[in-house]
Amino acid sequence: MSKIIAIANQKGGVGKTTTSVNLAASLGVLEKKVLLIDADPQANATSGLGIDVESVEIGTYQLLEHTAKAKDAIMKTGSPNLDVIPAHIDLVAIEIELVDQDQRESMLKKAVEGLKEQYDYILIDCAPSLGLLTLNALTAADAVIIPIQCEYFALEGLGKLLNTIKSVQKIHNNKLDIEGLLLTMYDSRLRLSNQVVDEVKKHFDEMVFKTIIQRNVRLSEAPSYGESIISYDASSKGANNYLSLAQELIEKNA
Repeated sequence: MSKIIAIANQKGGVGKTTTSVNLAASLGVLEKKVLLIDADPQANATSGLGIDVESVEIGTYQLLEHTAKAKDAIMKTGSPNLDVIPAHIDLVAIEIELVDQDQRESMLKKAVEGLKEQYDYILIDCAPSLGLLTLNALTAADAVIIPIQCEYFALEGLGKLLNTIKSVQKIHNNKLDIEGLLLTMYDSRLRLSNQVVDEVKKHFDEMVFKTIIQRNVRLSEAPSYGESIISYDASSKGANNYLSLAQELIEKNA
């Protein structure tokens, strides 16, 4: 059974792209067929997988415009079992271009409809906003993973995101589930990190993934080499965290 999962939070710098790339690579290593859709104009997931953003001719932009078929936008990556639909800076313009379109929230859903039988998981790396791009991702998805960094303003903005998810469920996609909240950038030496973990678990209990993503230098180095943490340093703490998250996700959906 294939599943489309959006990775979303309108706050920047919470580990969305890091999670998209490394969870996708980890699922691939665990022998699942995975497609990662880069729906963020910054195109960091694309470059983080070693693809030259400037050379992208068909990507998420053409998909949303319906000027290209999804199968023509898919690129292979160097990571086992992992394909990507890349992004390019031109994606910035899509919000304006879609504004007058009919059913503008469902453009991505329509574009990827035929892909589900080819993959076990389709992950969508969302832009750090609650605009039309993220709305398209949530309308296309079966579930959403929300990364939350273990820092001072962690829960700020979460209410807004949960309200957006509620209204997407009501209006565009009544099948949308919250797959889980993922705690990222955890530093066990900081009292604040531990307070945030307790706070999030107290409020959301069952919704929180058991796996916590720890702060890890190797994890922040990997994208500059165009590699996932699995190919960059498979023995690092970051790789172990994401493999454990992938395992948890697979068991949850078994």
